[in-house]
Amino acid sequence: MKKARLALLTIWLGLLFSLTLTTSAHGYIVRSIPQDRATLERPPTRLQYWFSEALEPNYSSLNLRDESGTIIASGQVDPDDNTLLSLQIPSGTIGDGSYIVELRPAFASDGHVVVESRVFFVGDAAADLQSSEASDLPIPLEIIWKTLLDAAMFLLFGTFALYAYVLVPAWGSKEFRVGNLPPRVLGRLNRLLVAGYLLAIAASILALVQQTMVFFNVDASRAVFDGLWQVVRIGSRFGDVWNARIFFLVVSGGLMILSRVYRDTAPSLTRAMWTGNTYLVALMLGAQAINSHAAGSLIVPWLGIAMHWLHTVAVAFWIGGILALVAILPTALAPYNSEQRQGALVAVMRRFSRAVTGAVVIVVATGIYNSSNWFLSGDTITSSYGVALFIKLLMVALLLFIGLLHHLALRPQLLDRFAFLRQPAQWASRFMGSLRIEALVVIFAVVTAAGLSATPTPQPEFLKQQAETPRASRQVDDLTVSMTVAPGGPGVNTYDIVLERNDEPVQNARIEMVTSSPSRDIRSTADEADPLDAGLYVSANDTIDEPGVWWSTLDIRLEDGSRYRAAFEWNISADAAVIQSRPPTPLTIASILMVIAAIAYIAIPPITSYAQRNMDFSAQNVLIAIGVIVITIVAMMIGTLFIIQQQEQIAELRNPLPEHVNTVLPDAASLDRGLAIYQVDCRDWVSATDFPTLLQQVNAFRDDELYNITVSGWRNVPACNPALTENERWDVVNYLRTLQPRR
Repeated sequence: MKKARLALLTIWLGLLFSLTLTTSAHGYIVRSIPQDRATLERPPTRLQYWFSEALEPNYSSLNLRDESGTIIASGQVDPDDNTLLSLQIPSGTIGDGSYIVELRPAFASDGHVVVESRVFFVGDAAADLQSSEASDLPIPLEIIWKTLLDAAMFLLFGTFALYAYVLVPAWGSKEFRVGNLPPRVLGRLNRLLVAGYLLAIAASILALVQQTMVFFNVDASRAVFDGLWQVVRIGSRFGDVWNARIFFLVVSGGLMILSRVYRDTAPSLTRAMWTGNTYLVALMLGAQAINSHAAGSLIVPWLGIAMHWLHTVAVAFWIGGILALVAILPTALAPYNSEQRQGALVAVMRRFSRAVTGAVVIVVATGIYNSSNWFLSGDTITSSYGVALFIKLLMVALLLFIGLLHHLALRPQLLDRFAFLRQPAQWASRFMGSLRIEALVVIFAVVTAAGLSATPTPQPEFLKQQAETPRASRQVDDLTVSMTVAPGGPGVNTYDIVLERNDEPVQNARIEMVTSSPSRDIRSTADEADPLDAGLYVSANDTIDEPGVWWSTLDIRLEDGSRYRAAFEWNISADAAVIQSRPPTPLTIASILMVIAAIAYIAIPPITSYAQRNMDFSAQNVLIAIGVIVITIVAMMIGTLFIIQQQEQIAELRNPLPEHVNTVLPDAASLDRGLAIYQVDCRDWVSATDFPTLLQQVNAFRDDELYNITVSGWRNVPACNPALTENERWDVVNYLRTLQPRR
C-alpha cells in the first residue's frame, strides 16, 4: 500500500510539473480598427481597439510608432467606453509606409497588464514588420501571492465553517462555556485563525507590491519607497477590492479579539462571533470573485461573478475544512482511548462528509458553468487555459477519490458494491493518515488553482474573424467627404468624418448628422459632430440597433457660409459589432440547475427539520399552501406575458412598419431633383396657409407620412402633381426636410 500511494503521488506530481501554467491578461481584443496587418489605401484618422473587459484608464495606453520605432502619437482609454483604447492621428503626420501600434492594456478585473503590438500598412507594405502577441510567460510573484492568499482565505473560512457547522454540532457541550468546545480544541482553532489572518495580510501586501510593479513597470524598491503602491491602492479597481479585503480582515480580526477579551464575562459571545465570521469571510471571498475571470464573461457577467463566488466558497469549505481537520484532530482526540477516538472521529466525519458532498457538487456544477463561459469553440480546449483547467481537474479528481474512500469507510455496507475498493477503504478508515495525504493534495490543488486564475482565458474563434469596417468617400462639388463607422455593427458606433478641399483639411466647419433606417422609417435627431483635429469631426450614437441598410445624412456648413449635403448608405453586419454578451448555452443552463440542486441538497434537511418542529403540516394547511403557490406562479406568468405583449404593442404603435419605404438616398443630387420637382409640381404649397406649420413640424413626420402628403395633401396643403413617379415623390420628401427652420 505504501508503494502504491507513493506511485500514485509520483504520477500526479509528474503530470503537474510536466505541463506549464502560463499567465497573462484575462482579456483580449474583440475588435480592432485597423485590423492586424491591414493594408490601407490612405492613412487612418484614428486607431481603435476594443477589449473583452474594462480597462484601468490610468494605467492603459497605446503608442503609434513608425518603422524606426519613433513614437508618432499616443492614445488612452476612451472616456465614454472603458473597453476601448483609441488614438487620434494628427492630420498629415503619416503617409505611405509601415506602422506599429504598441498596446499596453491594464485590465480592471484582475489588474493584469500586457504589452503586445499590431501592424498596419499605408500604401504598399514596404517593411517586413511583424506583430507580437502578449507574452504568456508565468509571473512567479503573482502565483506566489495568489497561492498564499487563497490558502489563507480557505483556511479562515474552512476553520470558521468547520467550527460552526461540524465541530459544535458533533462535539459541542454546554459544559464548555467558552465556544462549547474543549479548551484544547478551541486553542488549536485560535492558532489556526491567527495563522490565517497573518498569512492573508502578508499575501495582500505582496499582491499590492506586485500589482504596483506591473502597473508602473518598476522594481519592488521603487514600488514601495516611491509611494507608488498608494497610487494603486486608491486609484484602481484592484485597489478598491484590496481595500475592501483589508477592511473585512480588520473587522473579522476585531471580532475575534472581542470574543477573547470578553470570554470570561460573556462566554456565549465566542460562538456568536465565530459563527458570524463565517459569513464575513464569505463576503471576502465574494470580493475576490470581482477580480476574477468571471468579470469578463460574455454570458451574463453578474451571474458569472455569483457562480465564481459560490465556487470559491464551496472550495474554501472543502479544502479549508480538510486543512483545519488535519490540524485539530491530533489534539482533539489525544485524551481518548482507541474506541472513544473512533467514535468521536466518526461523529465529526459523518457531518463533514455530508456537508462536503454538497460542496463538491457545487464545485463541480459551478466549475462547469465557469468553464462554459470560455469554451465557446472547440480549439480552446488546447489553449493554455484548457491545459491549466485540465491540471486543476486532476487535483479535483484525486480529492474526489480520497473523499469517496472516506465515504465508504464511514458506510462499510456499501463495500459490497465496490469490492475492488475494500482495501483502499480500510486504509482510509484510519482517517488520520488518509487526511494527511488529502491535505497534501489540497496544498497542491491550491497552487494549481492559483495558476489557473493567472492563466489567460481563451479567445473565442469567432472573434478572430472580423468584418470590414464600413468606410466611404463622397465628392460634393469641390469638397471631399470621407466617413468611417466604427466598429460598424449594431450598438454604439463612432462616426469619423474627414473634410478636405484640394487635398487640404477643412477646419471650423459645422456638421449635423442624421442616422436613419429607411426600411423601418426611423431616424435620429440631428447630432452635431465635434471637431477633433484639422479636418476630422466625430460623432457617436447608438441609433443603429440591428443589421441592415442604414443611412447617414450630413449637412455641412463651412466657415465661409457655403453649404453641402453628403449622404452615405451602409450595409450594417452583425459580425462587425463589438461582442459584449452572448446568450446562455445549454451547458450553462444545465450547470445552473446542478447548482440549484446542490444548494437544495444542503439546505433542505435543516429546513425540513426546523419545519417539522415548528410548523403544522396538516392536510388542510398543505393543500392551502400548494394552492397559494400555484396561483402565485400562474399569476406571475400571466402578468409577465401581459407585460411583454403590452411592450410589443407599444413598440408597434410608436414605430409601425411603413407603408411606403424611402428608396432614394437623400444626397445632393436627390435634393437638386427634389427642388426642381417642388417648384413645378408642388408649386401650390407655398400659397397654402398651413404650409409654414407643416415646415415647423416636418421633423415630427416620418418619411412615409411625408410621402402620403405629396399624394393626398395635408390640411389645406394640396397634393403634388398626380403624375409624379414614386422616386420623384421621394426626391420631394428629401428636399422637404431641408426646408425646416435651421438652428
